[in-house]
Amino acid sequence: MSARDEIMSRIRTALSDAPAAPEVQRTYRRTSELTREQLIEQLVDRLVDYKARVDVVPAAEAAAAIAARLAAASSYVVPAGLDEAWLAAVPAGARRIVDSPEQPTSVADLDAIDAVVTASAVSVSESGTIILDGSAAQGRRAISLVPDTHVCVVAASSIVQLLPEALPRLDISRPQTWISGPSATSDIELERVEGVHGPRNLAVVILADA
Repeated sequence: MSARDEIMSRIRTALSDAPAAPEVQRTYRRTSELTREQLIEQLVDRLVDYKARVDVVPAAEAAAAIAARLAAASSYVVPAGLDEAWLAAVPAGARRIVDSPEQPTSVADLDAIDAVVTASAVSVSESGTIILDGSAAQGRRAISLVPDTHVCVVAASSIVQLLPEALPRLDISRPQTWISGPSATSDIELERVEGVHGPRNLAVVILADA
């Protein structure tokens, strides 16, 4: 018997006479009735309150909005599965690095890159939370956590109001990153410090008709 098997056996023995767990009462809200326009408005309100910069544009203007948010970046990284059309307007002078699980960018190299552009899986408007699930257009967690600026594209169809609506849309086998505004914390004197655990700057491009 391995050490793991022995530990699990002891746990099962210790719990053998434990009472059955009561059924969870799910009386909380699980669905909402907001329109797409209302969902966008609520998400924008929360993101702006978190000090994120937000653009709400038609899908046809995504490239221009992303290019504007990358105007000050001399380099940026993207996941291998990102829509190339979104990057069509980025100035040619900005160095692009393509990251993938097969050819990952080192943390040291990511630390020298100004920005990252990713898609997103689902957003919760009530809390202003954008969730990435590591799919091809969102990439590895590292690329969205190390560069100083994160430009995140959100399709309006992926916005829900409540967390219980968001969870069924996620692949729980994938590593997830939950973003509620730029990375920030407060020190012992309650002074806000940004960029401690992730990007200091969050720019969100919401595709209103996508």
